[in-house]
Amino acid sequence: MRLLQNYRGNSLTDLEPYRRMLAVALEEARLGFDEGGVPVGAALFTLDGNLLSRGRNRRVQQGDPSIHGETDAFRRAGRQKSYRNLVMVTTLAPCWYCSGLVRQFNIGTLVVGESRTFSGGIDWLRQSGVNVIDLDSQECRELMEAFIAARPDVWNEDIGETGSEGAREQGSDR
Repeated sequence: MRLLQNYRGNSLTDLEPYRRMLAVALEEARLGFDEGGVPVGAALFTLDGNLLSRGRNRRVQQGDPSIHGETDAFRRAGRQKSYRNLVMVTTLAPCWYCSGLVRQFNIGTLVVGESRTFSGGIDWLRQSGVNVIDLDSQECRELMEAFIAARPDVWNEDIGETGSEGAREQGSDR
């Protein structure tokens, strides 16, 4: 059964498969938080809900600015013949770097845990034809807000801001 193909509904029942997927990404985000890193988790699924890979932002842990949650999950999935029928799930709206990855490889569906803390490139992705589903998860938002309060310096570095005002910026490079 293709649970996710041609998703356009908005009832709670329709969103349940996406919430289950988000739970995997949220586990990764919590691991990242516990490791002292930026708590953004991601996972890549097939349209029928099979997990291909999972990852988390490891910029702090590995000292590599290119390891965002989405890129970590993407790399761990290995080469695919096509990405169009895959679902990228992330706890936070993707930055421009990760939004570019979604577009470059034509990932058809993006599930976002929350975009209030950071809106990234989701409007651009929608305009580009990506099916973006924002679950507005309170758990994801509270985890991100706790991290920003505890580590504003790391958050500002992560979104490319040098001053404390960066934590309030929307749509900056994450």
